[in-house]
Formats: sequence, C-alpha cells, structure tokens
Amino acid sequence: MDSRLLEEAAAFASDPEHETSRPVDLGPFLATVRSKNYHDDGEILGPTKPRGGMNGLILRHGYIVAEWGDTRRVDMTFSVTKSYLSTLAGLALERGLIRDVHDRLGDYVDDGGYDAPHNAKITWHHSLQQTSEWVGTLWGKHHFAGRDETKVREPEEPGTFFEYNDARVNRFALSLLHVWRRPLPQVLKELVMDPLDASPTWRWYGYRNSWVTIDGLRMQSVSGGGHWGGGMQISTRAHARFGLLFLRRGKWKGRQIVPESWIDVAMTPGDVNPSYGYMWWLDPNPRDPKEPATVYSARGAGGNRIWVDTEKDLVVVVRWLAADRFEGFLKRVMKAIRT
Repeated sequence: MDSRLLEEAAAFASDPEHETSRPVDLGPFLATVRSKNYHDDGEILGPTKPRGGMNGLILRHGYIVAEWGDTRRVDMTFSVTKSYLSTLAGLALERGLIRDVHDRLGDYVDDGGYDAPHNAKITWHHSLQQTSEWVGTLWGKHHFAGRDETKVREPEEPGTFFEYNDARVNRFALSLLHVWRRPLPQVLKELVMDPLDASPTWRWYGYRNSWVTIDGLRMQSVSGGGHWGGGMQISTRAHARFGLLFLRRGKWKGRQIVPESWIDVAMTPGDVNPSYGYMWWLDPNPRDPKEPATVYSARGAGGNRIWVDTEKDLVVVVRWLAADRFEGFLKRVMKAIRT
C-alpha cells in the first residue's frame, strides 16, 4: 500500500470538518430526538456515554497499516451491535439450540410474545433479515416507537416487508436469551471476544426494565442498539478484531470460532432487501448479486462502521465519521492499494 495515500485517507477520516453532527453528550441528545417521535415517550432506558473524538484504523492482510485517534477508547456503537447479536444466533444454530433458521420463534419461546396469530408466523430468518413485522410492546416501547410517521401502519405479512426497527430487534434479542438461557454478553465473551484476545473493556447493556427470570435466575436482556440507550460500548480495536474474524472466515489462530456456513448465510442478500443480510449491510457480489457478498459492513448511527472487503483482504473501522463522508474516505483507501 502507498503510505502517503494512506496518510491522506486517515487525515480525511480525522478531519473535524467531516465529523458526525451528533453532539458529544449523547444521552440528552437521544432523549430529545426520541421525544420528537410520535409514538415514543422519549424515555432513555439504558446507559449512555459521552462520545470521544474521531478515530479509526485500517487492516490489510491482518496488519494495522493506518491508525488515527484513540482506538482504545470505549464508546457507544449503536446498531453495529446488531451484527454481534446476529453472530450469537449463528452460534446457537451451530450448537443445535436453534434447529433451523426457518423455524418459528414461538416453537422456542413461550413468554407470550409470539402467541398472537400474526406474531406466531415469525421465524428466526424473518427476524435476522428485519422482516419480522412483530407487533407488540416490549420494555415499554411500542413496535412503532422511534418512527417519524404520525400514523401507525398496519403490519405486513412476516417476511414480506423490510423495516429497520430497534423494538423488533430487542424482541429478537430476548428470544435469543431464552434459547441460550444465560446472559448474551456472557456468551459473546466466552465464545467470541475472549478467543479473539479482545480487550475486556467492552460492555453490552440492556435497559433498567429489561430484566427477566429464566431457570430461576434473574438476567438482563440486552438491546440491539443504542436507540434508547444500552447496546454495546466498545473500542475500535475490538471492532477490528471482530471484523478480521469474519474476513478470516470465522477462524482465529487455527480455531473455527464462527462457522463458515454461517458467514455465507449471514452475507446472503435478503429476500426483501438485497442490501441487507443477517444484520449485516451488503454490497452486491460483482460476480453474482445473489451469492454471498464479498464486501459487507456493520453500521451504527453517528458514523460507526466495521467495513470488510474479502477480495482486497481489508478491514476498516471508523468512528464518528459523518456517514456521507465515508465513500470519500473509502475511495482514498482504495487508491492507496498498489497490489
């Protein structure tokens, strides 16, 4: 790679002119934004944290070739959390806790959330592709909370309509908790983050009212983002290890941590939204758009992103870079690649 052009890319991604518009104090900001949504009381239920400055790094062939800002700082990462959540579904499938992704969740979860005829049709596959259309209220938030529309629309048939929806993702997270029967952060730590030698500084939060009792034990159901607080708070370096794990087809130091088969299905274009897989955003496969994507990313509000290019053997993590500046940054990264 061209070191001078890499420096230009890093300078672009750390330029204050290109920083997200989200303020440093994220808690009051989220409360203000949510209170403006028509079907949301604006109450923030989980922990928030003031954000740090712009930072990021670039990995090529597994090596750090560029780094800027404080990449060890633990920050909120919003919907990047969803890709970690998706991975726990894949590990549950591998262990037989989920028999088939096309099974109905109601066959696994008996907490009333899937009793209604409409919700009874929802499968793991629907939830992972964000086409579940689950209807209900969870942790005090209606399934339409957080939307800007004045009128609650009628739900579509599960599997036929894509909607990026944190309340439904939280319902999915609760369902996974019922399957694993132990806290999801504990599962992620044991099966993924510790084997990656990731720093133990990351945290995964739920809400103050998202506690449930399973097998006589009280545990917190985590959220799939920071919409109402909660979600993952994690460093850029830990994100980079997670991205590299997927780039390496789920293998780390000779050990298969995430099944290759899961990575393929997670990166397969969705039935309704081909730009979305199993809680990963996809760029079309240039050889066959119906095949698993070779370029994919985990994305979160505020410009948080883990970007993976399997053909260029590249992982990029950026924090607090304005979303509309990412393409300009990426073009500079690609220009720096010599071979």
